Amino acid sequence: MKDLKVYYIYHSGFLLETKNYLIVFDYFKNSKKSQENILFLEEKIYNTEKKVLVFSSHSHYDHFNKDIFSWKNKKEDIEYILSDDIIFNEKPKKYHLIKEKEKLEIETIKVEAYGSTDLGVSFLVEIDNTKIFHAGDLNWWYWKDDTEDEERYMKELYQNIILNISVNKNIDIAFFPVDPRLEEFCYLGGEYFAEKLRPKIMVPMHFDDAFYITKEFKKRILKFGVKGIEIENENSLLRINI
Repeated sequence: MKDLKVYYIYHSGFLLETKNYLIVFDYFKNSKKSQENILFLEEKIYNTEKKVLVFSSHSHYDHFNKDIFSWKNKKEDIEYILSDDIIFNEKPKKYHLIKEKEKLEIETIKVEAYGSTDLGVSFLVEIDNTKIFHAGDLNWWYWKDDTEDEERYMKELYQNIILNISVNKNIDIAFFPVDPRLEEFCYLGGEYFAEKLRPKIMVPMHFDDAFYITKEFKKRILKFGVKGIEIENENSLLRINI
């Protein structure tokens, strides 16, 4: 069993703790519970002796918040890995801008940026013998009012990115959007990802407060031999065994 703890923060935001590192993905300041979320994160970040890495997949407000830079004031060795579409004035001591097809190595950590069907990138991170994928806004965005040309473009774009990712099999855990605004098509991208890449575990995200969707997603990907994770609350430790 791999040494991994995963905390759901909100939306597409997660805190992961491996043997030697603490990782934050796509922190989003939820207005309803923003104070509770930030206090939870800061307690974890400031009280750890582990190296802290902060990822932001793109500049949309629900994936990037400049408040993440305040953490460096108490955690000097914190390191940021940001999509190159993110613009910010306050430069932290240690940061990296990354775009699709680029690779990065930090200590023993390997980071590879894949494409997105929206802004920015998706991340594949190999850390402490664990392969972690965070999709950002990579998804099969199938909207009911799309034209045939728009449907065709999105399908081809999404499937080509998945094909590129498929070179890296053996993903241990993948965080993937299951957006209720897509209505009955909200599971389409996640099911295709599960079928083609077969990660050991998939964690749904990008569902705001629609927690019910995580239970249904878990059922749908079981047919591909992929374990889904049901989420019930913010700032919660998820039951994950790899």
